[in-house]
Amino acid sequence: MAAAQMGDARAYDRLLRECLPLLRSICRARLRDATETEDAVQDALLTLHRVRATYDPARPFTPWISAIAERRALDRGRARGRRTGREIELDHAGPIIDPSLPPAERGLERAELRAALRDLPPSQAKALQLAKIEELSLAEASARSGLSVGALKVATHRALHTLRKRLGAP
Repeated sequence: MAAAQMGDARAYDRLLRECLPLLRSICRARLRDATETEDAVQDALLTLHRVRATYDPARPFTPWISAIAERRALDRGRARGRRTGREIELDHAGPIIDPSLPPAERGLERAELRAALRDLPPSQAKALQLAKIEELSLAEASARSGLSVGALKVATHRALHTLRKRLGAP
């Protein structure tokens, strides 16, 4: 790590390759999910890159990098816990339009939804389109809409609230 801090690209590359098994081991022990584990490993590598100047070569490297991996795995686990409480799997969500309704009534539900979307203020409609329908990240949706991330969140929240109220959803 000391050589990498001095600008030795080969030493840095070797360091990253050699610490991957340790990072994976720590993240796997915390998360148990292969995708989440790999995401946590990538987060740890990015953190290592960002804070590499803070490493003190007089101290052991393994505890330092282990602490970074532990924190990134914990962050991932907490984020997953927050998502799990708010989200349901699409397979369990049920249809948006009730398939048991006669086709004419299903058409009415679709028309009502389209009308409700058209009635939204333009900023709310744009925020909803980018953040929820196109599923862009907040940064991408913010850049495309011209709204700040905070304003985008507020507009999306208000749009969803308005739609729920208009369509009689809880």
